[in-house]
Amino acid sequence: MLNVAIVGSGPAGFYTAEALAKAVPGIGIDIIDRLPTPYGLIRAGVAPDHQSIKAVDRRYATTAQLPGVRFVGHVEIGRDVSMDELRGLYDAVVLATGAPLDRPLGVPGEDLPGVIGSAAFVGWYNGHPDFADLAVPLGHAGACVVGNGNVAIDVARILAKTPDELAASDITRHTRDALELSRIARIHLIGRRGPYQASFTPKEMGELGHLERAQPYVDPGHLPDLDGDAALEPGLRKTVTHLRTFAATAPQDKPLAIRFDFLTRPVSVDAVDGHLRLTVEGTRLDGDMAVGTGQFRTIDCGLIVTCIGYRTSPIPGVPFDDRAGRFPNQDGRIAEGLYATGWAKRGPSGTIGTNRPDGFGIAERIAAEVAVGGKMGGAGLDALLAERGVRVTDFGHWQRIDAAEVTAARPGSPREKLVRREHLLAASHD
Repeated sequence: MLNVAIVGSGPAGFYTAEALAKAVPGIGIDIIDRLPTPYGLIRAGVAPDHQSIKAVDRRYATTAQLPGVRFVGHVEIGRDVSMDELRGLYDAVVLATGAPLDRPLGVPGEDLPGVIGSAAFVGWYNGHPDFADLAVPLGHAGACVVGNGNVAIDVARILAKTPDELAASDITRHTRDALELSRIARIHLIGRRGPYQASFTPKEMGELGHLERAQPYVDPGHLPDLDGDAALEPGLRKTVTHLRTFAATAPQDKPLAIRFDFLTRPVSVDAVDGHLRLTVEGTRLDGDMAVGTGQFRTIDCGLIVTCIGYRTSPIPGVPFDDRAGRFPNQDGRIAEGLYATGWAKRGPSGTIGTNRPDGFGIAERIAAEVAVGGKMGGAGLDALLAERGVRVTDFGHWQRIDAAEVTAARPGSPREKLVRREHLLAASHD
């Protein structure tokens, strides 16, 4: 039997497992995750009001129950088992760990309380155990979201929605309670470049125009000449059309404003009288590059969420490209018997579906390059973890967690997430 370990149970990990199971009959595949639950960003990254996107987990559930495939949860590489030990147990190891760390903003004051990276903020409203106790200040009228991509739109939309608009989502109880007391009335979406360089997608942009209590505003002066829209690719052209509609819409009687501050870059953050003050500089485009104009202004706020990109977590014993924030590789191959896929391979780019060709490509390489080595595989891992007293979860345990969350759901919601490891483990063995 060929034995393969996949580290990470998000989309990249499951697509790789699916492809390997098809490519190599009789293979043994262990999908290892440090959380007791599978699915990675599907569970903890996709916005809670985007339930249709989360439905892809049904495909992953089918993969998890294929012969020879196991989910091995609550096991952290580097803590419970070393990379050298893992490579000694399996013929091949695939790193599908994603990019769970925020890129730093790189300005003075970014470490002040109230400045939160999007990985932490999204984890907070999605029930990631690492962020269940995150302190999110919502008592000031102003909030700034730095970034011009879909994560920034998600953050702004969740901050702006009413409880009724979130009723059908799986947003966590602690987030719902906090948002009901929120005093935010102005959300600034800050991007250093212009509308043509933004990476919003039309669906997410269009949603902002239909919020019950919030209206999006765009400065017409930040919009390029209309003649240039014809040369844009279709998706971006639709996004820019939404922005033009927002710019042309008269102010409505809504209590919350979402303002697109294009051509604006953060310079510094200061704490002033119990709140934050973000200093920003206007920019102009030199080609596609943003160049400072020397014109500064300040924005008072209580919360700053940075949505400017992610980095992969280093793993002891694995080469790491600190500048690129990922594992260095040649078409997915890091070293003999060691591979990377998804964001761990190429960096944080693309959609969930972009990970599928990555996974199938790695599966083809493993099938062609890796020979059966008589290694112990899952049996060896089980023995090692049992000797160390590690409390492991499998897919059956996840199904018990899933059932407990679905049973506890409020009316109209798909589930009420358990957000602490001890509660997840208790439910998994109940």
